[in-house]
Order: sequence, then structure tokens, then C-alpha cells
Amino acid sequence: MARRIDTADGRSALDAARADAPPRTATATAVRYLLQLLEEKAPGKSVEVRVPPFGAVQVIQGPAHTRGTPPNVVETDAMTWIALATGATTWPDAMAAGRISASGTRADISDLLPVRW
Repeated sequence: MARRIDTADGRSALDAARADAPPRTATATAVRYLLQLLEEKAPGKSVEVRVPPFGAVQVIQGPAHTRGTPPNVVETDAMTWIALATGATTWPDAMAAGRISASGTRADISDLLPVRW
């Protein structure tokens, strides 16, 4: 991630993003903040976690990905990511509901969730 989000700004955005009809800017900042925390928790380049259109990070030690479509990808929408990263929902529940796309042998990041915020 390019710009580091301050803890106070991230928490404030997260509070706003979990409200009914959150502002797009709060959702974007909350998503990026939680991705930043995931990246800090599990540095590496073997799994790409995408939350379009707000952000993506590469995490988990292992074979590095540099070009093209990575072999291990997790993709979800913003509200699902926020719920997963904060513990409001679980990986198995979100997978069963079809709210996560995960491909590759290393794409199950359930052991990294929730992240501490």
C-alpha cells in the first residue's frame, strides 16, 4: 500500500464505514486501513488480497509474485472485507455465502482474520 494510514484516522473511518449508508470515503479508508493491518500482520508476496475498487495488498511469506495474475488471489467486496477483518463474520460463512473468491493453494487466509485494529 502506498500511503500509511494513521491509527486514529483508520479507526475513525472504520467506525463510520460500519454505520448505515457510510460515506464512500470512509469505506475506502477503512478498507485500506484493514488491508494495511493485514499486510503488517503477514508480510510477504505470495497471496494477493483484493478489495476493488479500494485496494489490494500482497501478503504471506512464500513464492513472490511479480507480474500478471498471481497464483493465489483472494477477492471480496468492501463490506465483506470489513466484516471479515473485524470479526463480524467468519471466513467459512462468507465463503458459503459466495462473498469471497479465493483461488490458489495458499488463498485461505482465515487464520489471519480478524486483524487487530
